[in-house]
Amino acid sequence: MKLRGWGSLALIFVIAVMLVLPLVVKSSFAMEILIRVLLFAFIGTAWNLLGGYAKQLSLGHAAFFGLGAYTSTLMQIDLGISPWIGMVAGGFVALIASLPIGWLCFRLRGPYFTIATIATANVLMLIFLKFRDFAWGAEGTTIPNLGHAPLMMQFETKVPYYYIVLGLLAIALIITWWIERSRVGYYLVAIGEDEDAAEAVGVDVPRVKRNIYMISAFLTGMAGTFYTQYIYFIDPQTAFNFSVSIEAALVSIVGGIGTLWGPVIGTVLLETTSALLQSWLGNSVGGVQLTVYALILMAIILWRPTGIMGYLIEIYGRRVRSNPAEA
Repeated sequence: MKLRGWGSLALIFVIAVMLVLPLVVKSSFAMEILIRVLLFAFIGTAWNLLGGYAKQLSLGHAAFFGLGAYTSTLMQIDLGISPWIGMVAGGFVALIASLPIGWLCFRLRGPYFTIATIATANVLMLIFLKFRDFAWGAEGTTIPNLGHAPLMMQFETKVPYYYIVLGLLAIALIITWWIERSRVGYYLVAIGEDEDAAEAVGVDVPRVKRNIYMISAFLTGMAGTFYTQYIYFIDPQTAFNFSVSIEAALVSIVGGIGTLWGPVIGTVLLETTSALLQSWLGNSVGGVQLTVYALILMAIILWRPTGIMGYLIEIYGRRVRSNPAEA
């Protein structure tokens, strides 16, 4: 069978496994890990559109995550609007916010761009810390627990949350797959390789970066809404947490930036490892789980700078060269 055929069968198998997995897994802890893996795979896929394909290293996606979280929460508590609607609204608020943020940050390049994105997320966190009357300030607020209320995105078990975030990840992967194979995808790769050269051959660099930034922000804002509904709590430190931006970048870098499945593979490896180390080691030896996690991360980056997907692509390339008829 051709390699492409094997790939299709493997994809069908993975989809089937993911759909039936909650019916087999009964452990609440295991379900918690699965939801976290899917959530950060979703955020990493959104980040990868800008940071992976266009190689614009943004570490400020927590800004859009927080804006999406606060938009849906304010709509739910103050207006009684369902988080299902709030999720889309939060995505659009993040999308709109990406326009002035992008206009400012894209004037810079390299590390200066990265620093500017970090600053925007921190500024937003400070603003929401001060707005006590509008957004509950530093204390934050809990979301009223309505019990089993599917229309308000509240459920008695974790299984529905699993399927929601699985659906979000599927949407992000489909969008990435479409962009990757469109003219915009080629533009993004050209910008990532050499921005000046891409502009010289006619690519409208500012427009392409702005559009992909909007899509990335929209998806990240939806992730913020989901996370807030899942934990039933919101405050500026949680919504605009810098670790969200770091995790989104790390899972993509480890898995393979600029690839469709890189963020997913990276998340499965890093988030599962982190959760299991914390479960096994706990607080027995202070910081040991973080040390092991960091060593694994450094080993992967030093061993395969192109990420796990880069290594798999190399294997595929050798297979094609050795047996081109089968490939």
